[in-house]
This record gives sequence, structure tokens and C-alpha cells, in this order.
Amino acid sequence: MIIHVVRPGESVYNIARLYRVQPSKIIADNELANPNQLVVGQTLVILEGTRQHRVAPGQSLYAIARDYGVTVQALLAANPQITSPAQIYPGQVITIPPRTQKLGTIEVNGYAFPNIDREVLRKTLPNLTYLSIFSYEVKPDGSLNTIDDTPLIQAARAANVAPLMVITNLEEGGGFNSDIAQAILTNNEAQETLINNVIEILRTKNYFGLDIDFEYIYPENREDYNNFLRKVVQRLRPLGYTISTALAPKISAGQTGLLYEAHDYPVHGALVDHVILMTYEWGYTAGPPLAVAPINEVRKVLNYAVTAIPSEKILMGIPNYGYDWTLPFVRGTQARTLSNTGAVDQAARVSAAIQYDPVAQAPFYNYYDAAGKQHVVWFEDARSIEAKLRLVNEYNLGGVSYWTIGRYFPQNWLVLNSLYDVAKVL
Repeated sequence: MIIHVVRPGESVYNIARLYRVQPSKIIADNELANPNQLVVGQTLVILEGTRQHRVAPGQSLYAIARDYGVTVQALLAANPQITSPAQIYPGQVITIPPRTQKLGTIEVNGYAFPNIDREVLRKTLPNLTYLSIFSYEVKPDGSLNTIDDTPLIQAARAANVAPLMVITNLEEGGGFNSDIAQAILTNNEAQETLINNVIEILRTKNYFGLDIDFEYIYPENREDYNNFLRKVVQRLRPLGYTISTALAPKISAGQTGLLYEAHDYPVHGALVDHVILMTYEWGYTAGPPLAVAPINEVRKVLNYAVTAIPSEKILMGIPNYGYDWTLPFVRGTQARTLSNTGAVDQAARVSAAIQYDPVAQAPFYNYYDAAGKQHVVWFEDARSIEAKLRLVNEYNLGGVSYWTIGRYFPQNWLVLNSLYDVAKVL
């Protein structure tokens, strides 16, 4: 895998010649809607695959390795018939392996809403271990709303992807509600009702496990939440279901704030099978312009998380979207959400050059709209995705979790599958 950053004057065709691949392959792999309109600063993922090279007179294995950007050791591993680097001859055909060597096998979770485009779902499922269907909303008495999840469960299982039921303390038509969480976490009868309802849905709908996404819990309910998790694990694990929780991106045990205080990393890490870290939303819709998941901030979360949770249980969150802010930022205004491919398409329309922040390791660009107002757009590209995915190997994490898979981003899956094999549990 090569990540090429488009320079002024470049086309798909001269980029293809540079890397000795077919233009049609670059276009197809990156799913370029308009290959004749590349954007300066745009990334293209080049998948060389395994190639054949005929040795020219005077060529050495060292020279061939240098020309293809691989090591001599990689060439020898791909060509076991060559027992010594000196033992090659003109006309001999040798195998050239891809530049990128896989780092191992990881688990991949993707959140999806029931109304996800079915073609997007079909294309994404081969890249997933788990599909978390969002969401069953918990009511104060332990009852749940209903969602049309059966088609997604069936599609997931047909693709050997494990479907996870997601429960949240979202208020109907609103956001996460602290009072709903408190009503459940402080009432044993409501908890029993909720757990019984969850088990019934897991059983009748053929779910693989449960993901609990309770957010903005009052700090005084921290131990109540821990005790509730203990009950859930005690009831569900003997039935063969997995349990995961979604946790706020904390950088220390004592971090203050409604989002953080009731999320007890060590207790969750000891109890559940997976912990999904919501390592995104530094840049958010109502906040000032920032990268959504700057890698320097993500590292701070991981530095703490691996001291409190077994690293192999951690699925690091990755955002699959970007934001467009109007400048200057005014408190009370909201950024517009857009897909990563949509961000590049917009850059082409407004003739913006994409830049890359080396600290956040994220792409961005500026432009002026028709009314003369300046904008800044932060999003994800192949470079930022690779940087995040390499953290999984660096910190020995269990894998990653995407919020959400609803906007198809081909380059993400190209990079993921170049770096890792995706585990299947079905």
C-alpha cells in the first residue's frame, strides 16, 4: 500500500505510471467518481498487489528491492527459490510483494443506524467483526423502544458478522438523558425489567451480544452504574452473550465533567468483554473548529486507558465523518457534517487545496462560499486513518470501532485491510 498525495498538475494517469499500476485500478480501488478532477492534497491509496519482475542484465536483488520500495528480506521471503541475494540471473522472473506488511489480526466494530443504505452495508460488512445496531432507547421503567433491526441482523449473520444490540439512555427525539440513566441505575425493579427485556430481544432477534452506551451519567451514580454492569454480566455471560460498553475518552482516573466521572475504566475493563473508547469529537458540531480526532489527543486517552483496562479489550473509536465550520466561529452556531469523500468533492467544487496538520495528523482546507464567508473543513483521509490504525499495533489494542459506517469511505477499508486481517467470531 502506498498513500499518494496529489501534487499540482498530476493526473490519475501519470500517478499510475509512477507506481507501475493501471489507472483503472486506482480509479476502482478509490472509487473515484470524477477521476479527471483530482484535488491538490487529496490522497489516493495505491494497492500494488503482488507483481512479477523479469530480471534485466546487470540487475541485482538490491537494485530491484530499491526500485520497488521493498526490502531484500521481503524479496527473499516472497521467493523461497532464491537462497542467496547473489543467485539471480537475467530473464529470471521473481515475485515482488506489496510494500506494506500486515501487522496482525484485529477486531473491527461498526455502528449503524437501522436506515443505513443497504448497498453501503453490503460493501462494508466484509470488513467488520461486529455490527452494532443503534439503538434501543431505555425508558425509566426499564422498557425499550422498538427498532427495525431484523434486516441488519440477517445481513450481518449472512456475512459472518456478529450483530450487537445497543442500548442507550437517549431521550426519544433528544440527546443522552442523565435522569433516565439515574432512574434505571437507582431502581432494582427497573433494572430487572430492563435486563429481562434485553435478554428477550437478544434471544428472539438472534443477537450475538450487548453493547451498553450510557452517557452523561451523574457522577453520584458512578457506583450504581458499576453495580448495574455486574448484574448484566452475571445474567448474560452464562447465556453465551458478549457484553461491551462505550466509554468517554478519559485521560486520567480523576477527570472531571459530566461526560467522564461515572465511567469507571478499571471496573469496565475487569467486567466486560470489550470497551469501546469514544476517541472522537474534539472538533464537534457546536464547538470551535478542530480535527475531530487529533492523534495527539487520542494518544493521551490511550496512555491512560492501557493502564486501567487490559489493552486487548480496547476497541479504539474512529470517526467516519468531518465538519465544515463558518469562520469566524461564533458560539451557538453549528458546523455542517459531511462525509470524508464529500469533503474532497467539495474541495474540488470550491477549488481548495487540501492541507495536512502534522500534529493532529488530519487533513483540512479553507474556502469562501458564495456569500463571501470563509469556511474551514476538517475530515479524515488515508493518511489520518493510517496514523490511527497504527496505534492499534503500537498499544496492542484489540481493534477499532467506527462511528458510524453509514457514509461509505473506500480509502478507510483499503488502508485497514492493507495493515490488518479482520477477525471473525462467527
